[in-house]
Amino acid sequence: MVQELKKIMHIQGVSGREKPVMTELAGLIRPYADEVRTDALGNLIACQKGASKSGKTVMLCAHADEIGFIVTFIEKNGWIRIAPIGGLRPWNTLYREVAFSGGTRGVIVPDVGQDVDNLSFEKCYVDIGASTEKEAERMVRIGETLAVAPNLVRLRGTRYAGRPVDDRLGCAILLEIARNLSGKACPHTVYYVCSVQEEVGCRGSGPASFDIRPDYALAFDVTGTGDVPGATPMACSVGKGAAVKIKDGSVICHTEVVRRLRTLASERKIKYQDEILLHGGTDTSMMQGTGMGSKAGALSVPTRYIHSAVELFDLKDAQACADLGAAFCMAPEQED
Repeated sequence: MVQELKKIMHIQGVSGREKPVMTELAGLIRPYADEVRTDALGNLIACQKGASKSGKTVMLCAHADEIGFIVTFIEKNGWIRIAPIGGLRPWNTLYREVAFSGGTRGVIVPDVGQDVDNLSFEKCYVDIGASTEKEAERMVRIGETLAVAPNLVRLRGTRYAGRPVDDRLGCAILLEIARNLSGKACPHTVYYVCSVQEEVGCRGSGPASFDIRPDYALAFDVTGTGDVPGATPMACSVGKGAAVKIKDGSVICHTEVVRRLRTLASERKIKYQDEILLHGGTDTSMMQGTGMGSKAGALSVPTRYIHSAVELFDLKDAQACADLGAAFCMAPEQED
């Protein structure tokens, strides 16, 4: 999983510009799928057909887009002005190396004399080493996207830090589940969706859900933790297993799905913990409420420092999510 994660983390895919990473993901999942396609919005959809005529349709979703920036203006002295795409805060990104989609590198810094604690991105710029507007225009263009340079470092044991863990780790989990189920007599038809534009409003998963019309749906994403100094009290901790979502700021998960995930985890001795996220949301809400709706839930990887350059997670938690997701797909339907 780590090797595939590194591959997809180092391909930029800021919201709305996900095609390069989707191309890589399509190649990685194709050996395990009966069908791979891309819809009009750019969602990658792969399908493994079920072995039973009475089987259900299960949709597994992880978003492939990442937070980043877009170039809005080039000043006469070559400074690049930018605007954020997704939930970014200046103090999480200042004095970092950034990579443009066209290959140019630069550094993001605040205007001189700005109060960093009350700073907005309108008072930040990217220095690409250019001296004039014309020189800068040969290196970048208005509308080009950029992001803090990707990285992944192993800290100790199975713990890693870097970006964009959110949510390329979820995509890596989908690949792991597809590999796990390949060649097995899974009773249900399973759709794997790497969605677009989650970071700007969960825009991709809705049309994909409308197309697939799943009976059951699971989102795979990161979630916050309560295990660092000053954190809001929360039951999730890094290293304690897959987080079974009960509720977040956008969804109340279906009770049957929550129960089945807990039961399967206990039966198969997969470490898990309960998740209630007070703020924020995932593609779960769109899968639950699109079309006629679905029985939806989510499995999350507890992650520290989300939306920073050092998102920290434990690989064992990610593997637990993959194992539990595969078990959910293989289990026969149970009446609530």
